[in-house]
Amino acid sequence: MGLDEILYKILIQGGSYLTILKGFRATVEISVFSMIFGTLLGAFVCALRMSRVKVVRFLATMYIVVLRGSPVLMLLMLMYYGIFARSSLEANTIAVITFSLNVAAHVAELLRASISATDKGQVEAARTLGFSRWQAFRLITLPQVVTIAKPVYQSTVINLIQWTSVVGYVSITDLTRVINNIASRTMQPMITIIIGMLIYLALAYIVHGLFTLSDMLQARAQ
Repeated sequence: MGLDEILYKILIQGGSYLTILKGFRATVEISVFSMIFGTLLGAFVCALRMSRVKVVRFLATMYIVVLRGSPVLMLLMLMYYGIFARSSLEANTIAVITFSLNVAAHVAELLRASISATDKGQVEAARTLGFSRWQAFRLITLPQVVTIAKPVYQSTVINLIQWTSVVGYVSITDLTRVINNIASRTMQPMITIIIGMLIYLALAYIVHGLFTLSDMLQARAQ
């Protein structure tokens, strides 16, 4: 069997490309929503982590330690087969909740480290000039935090896309599960898996391109 016949069998026959697109869509949707909610929750947890109240700071620290140290697959299975086992939530929604919680822990620590690395002298100078605490944070600290955190945040986004490959364990038909099913059906595991890896690689480069475009637009604005 020639390569063109194998590719036809993998990508076209029986509407395989439609199934791949469906799995691709599921992967992207879970990744995007998890990143959005995870970032917002992470900012909130970061604020708690930097609170002056010891109890609040301790609870936020424990959240970060536990969530960052727990395997994503185990957390997903706990949420799906345990906490939300009797709920009416769809598997995709549970996956988004799970990944959002995990991402929040990473983002919270990333933001805390980035804030700690900013120039405190500029903030103090702004305060002496009459800036409010919020104005000093928004105009001085936040731009520095974004610049410092952006490279690691980009890696977090790419890692999240890779983490979503485990959602097939809770009956979600994502890209990885679709690739696995096609490999089993066509008996062409190597080529099918390579195709799947190339799709994930393309997603990673799309993320990289978006961040690069953001840097270019920011540079032009300045």
